Amino acid sequence: MSRLFVNSFSPKNISQEFKKGIRRLSAGGFKQIFSRIDQLGIKKGVDKMGIDKFINQCAYMAAGSGLVTGIGGLSSMLIGVPLDVINLITQQFRVTLAISYHQTGSYQINFEDFFKIVASTVKADTKLALSKNIMEEVAEKLVMTLGSKTSQRLVPIVGGIIGGTVNYLFIKGVAKTLLIAKESDSASLSI
Repeated sequence: MSRLFVNSFSPKNISQEFKKGIRRLSAGGFKQIFSRIDQLGIKKGVDKMGIDKFINQCAYMAAGSGLVTGIGGLSSMLIGVPLDVINLITQQFRVTLAISYHQTGSYQINFEDFFKIVASTVKADTKLALSKNIMEEVAEKLVMTLGSKTSQRLVPIVGGIIGGTVNYLFIKGVAKTLLIAKESDSASLSI
């Protein structure tokens, strides 16, 4: 029994499961997450709170799932990481939609146009047609960014602090990237 348990956590098995997860996420997971987001609700939130407070709210929501995932060490991480990743992607999408609305005044956006914006936040090549390869590239970059501190989350309490902080900074970084990209686009148009 213990040998079976150890073998299931071998680097080879973890790598294979990681690749399967990326394929599932890129094959429809992004679109499914996007379709569940209330774009009108985001508009109302930005109108009510302002863009900065809306971004902070999303960052705190992401930090919360990172904290919960890491606080219990390995046991909560095994169950919580998939939920944490879904929440983090959801918050990234919400921030992206909020900034898009804030800058354009339009809160309705289709998935293909939206995903081009998301791809630009992870430095994916947006000149390529929207395809499974781009979605896999984005999924891999997102998961790699999120997972870079996963080993440190194995220590209870400290892992929660690290997980919450990493998630918070990730969302704030996405917002900063989007805001800077839009400012540079505006500046080049006015020249």
